[in-house]
Formats: sequence, C-alpha cells, structure tokens
Amino acid sequence: MKKLRIFAIGAVIAAALPGIAAAATAYSTANVNMRSGPSTRYPAVIVIPAGARVNIQGCMQTANWCDVAYAGYRGWVSGRYLQTTYSQRRIYVEPEYYRPLGIPTVTFSIGSYWDRHYRDRDFYRDRDDWRDGYYRPRPPRYDDNDTWRRPPPPPRDWDNVERPRPPSRDGDYIIRREGGVLQPKRDKDAPRSRQGGQVICDANGENCRRL
Repeated sequence: MKKLRIFAIGAVIAAALPGIAAAATAYSTANVNMRSGPSTRYPAVIVIPAGARVNIQGCMQTANWCDVAYAGYRGWVSGRYLQTTYSQRRIYVEPEYYRPLGIPTVTFSIGSYWDRHYRDRDFYRDRDDWRDGYYRPRPPRYDDNDTWRRPPPPPRDWDNVERPRPPSRDGDYIIRREGGVLQPKRDKDAPRSRQGGQVICDANGENCRRL
C-alpha cells in the first residue's frame, strides 16, 4: 500500500512537470530587443522577431522584466512584450501570473550575469561602468607616459577677436617727412596739449622747438 501511494505521488509530479515547462514558454508580441539587463538602458544583445518562442528562466518581482533564452542567447525582455497561455487564454507575462505559471522570481547582478553570458561582447569590458543601468564612463587618467592625450585647446576665431589698440598718450603726434624736415602733426582725434602749438624738428629729429 505504501509503495502504491509513493508511485501515485510520483506519477502526479511527473504529470505536472511538462505543464510547468510549457508554462515557462512565451512568445514575443513584436520585434523586441533582448537586453543585457532589466532596463532599456542596457546594451542590446539581439532582436527577437515577432512571434518567436522564448524560454523564460525567471522574472523580477520588483520590475516586469524576465530573463529569457532565445536561439542560444540569454538576456532580458520586458513582460509587456511576452505572451503565454493561461486558463486557455492568451495573457501577458505579469507579476500576478508568475506563481500560477510556475515562473520563478529572480534578481539581477550585472557582475555575475555578464560574466556568464557576455564575455565575448564588446560592452563586457565596460561592465563596471554600467551599474544600475546607467553608463558612467571613467574619467581619463594622466600617467607618466601620457597614455591619455590631453585635448588641444579649441581654435580661436581670429576674425571675431577684438585686437587691442596701442596705448595712447596725451599729445601724441603723427610724424610725416616733408622737404627733408620731420613735420609733427597732431592727430585730429588726439587731445590737444595743454601748452598748444606745433613742434618743429630738424632732419635728425633733434633740436626741436615749439611754435
């Protein structure tokens, strides 16, 4: 009798297993990106075509994102793009259906998850900069070998730069050579000297006298 009871229990469990496995299968409702983390901010892994069958490995309780397997790839898809069958009707994969569908709840750790699935991806080397789904590139380092080149200063628009004027002095003169004699002439815009008059110098610029 005891053996018969154990056999009956085992038969019930065996019959339930295929249903659980089938319940963990869903179909994409659109061409959707499989992401490397439970957010649209994470890098895309592959595009899952509409109507494709995926195997749900688990879903997050705190967000409607599911860890799925498709065509040999692993990644995350929002439950709003996944449908499955429950009680003979099509439903979206949402937290309220996790338990009835036999979908386990899981968490996400970028370090261990990327180590297992994305070592051959270009974005893997930046995994430490993708914490919390935000890309935070590290600031450049300036070592002794100057591995990181400092950016050059931006070019100046010389056409728009106001060039400084030479300093002016009270009583400056414009000097012109006329007839072998230096004829100082006051700039019409310069202020007049307090002493007034013109200054006449010889050809060597010496022996000047004021008129």
